[in-house]
Amino acid sequence: MHTQDILKNIKALADDTRLRLAYILWHYELSVNELVTILNMGQSRVSRHLKILTDAGLLQARRDGLWVFYKAVEEGENKEFLASIFGFITKEIQNDLDLASRMIEERAIKTRLFFNSIADDWDELNKEVLGDFSLPNEVRNSVPKNCKIAVDLGCGTGEVLEKLLEVSAMAIGVDGSPKMLDLARRRFNDNINKLANLSFRIGELDHLPLRDSEANFACINLVLHHLSEPKIAIDEIYRVLTPKGYVFISDFVQHKEEVMRKNYGDRWLGFSKDSLENFVTEAGFKVIKYKTQKVKMGLHLHLLIAQK
Repeated sequence: MHTQDILKNIKALADDTRLRLAYILWHYELSVNELVTILNMGQSRVSRHLKILTDAGLLQARRDGLWVFYKAVEEGENKEFLASIFGFITKEIQNDLDLASRMIEERAIKTRLFFNSIADDWDELNKEVLGDFSLPNEVRNSVPKNCKIAVDLGCGTGEVLEKLLEVSAMAIGVDGSPKMLDLARRRFNDNINKLANLSFRIGELDHLPLRDSEANFACINLVLHHLSEPKIAIDEIYRVLTPKGYVFISDFVQHKEEVMRKNYGDRWLGFSKDSLENFVTEAGFKVIKYKTQKVKMGLHLHLLIAQK
């Protein structure tokens, strides 16, 4: 790093608020409003400091519809520069990180409550978006032959699980919403034979209630855009799959429909093809198949299959 770059970075961080922002965003990606809450400052003041840090190359911004999210740079000399100074962070700034951590936890709780509240209407809401496209059939056709254990992550009301049981010896449904899992169980109450080969587990997708290498196939459908850190979930999927296991991912192509945040609790307004494939390959997967599918509301889906 050149002397001029070092001086530029030092100048950008030579302010208590900017140092605090950089440290928070080293750990989490957050919106301006979330940072305003953590720092208890006005939005214009926080935005000004974020601009200085971004212009210096210490932060990167991601626009998602009307929202803008910030995080520290993830590669290059500026990342190394930040890493070198954060070993000297004071307890006061550590308190900011504790607040941010609680905010992330509260966000997860709100998401869980949201899905509990709409569980009864979830299948109809899905039809409003997917129309005549049968995502469960698409998943079924992606399961490899002689699959022993297939897992549906964010299984909702269990529609995909029905299809997984047709092509695997055992299926596991994981969801963070107790109400969703209850509805999924009811779907199979009249079929004891299917229940014998079915397991329901409550848990978060960034810490799956599955053992290492437990499943041969995993699917995660229209879920990643609800998560704060989709990459963590994909890393977890890699952990729970057997060697040569497959994952099927469906999610929205990046769009600008803000109504999806309100009606469906979306955190991300979809993903670009590059960002989704980067999540997958950085976790260790190899992309095997990829295509897009047009659905309703002017939206499109990524349909991606990858192998461990």
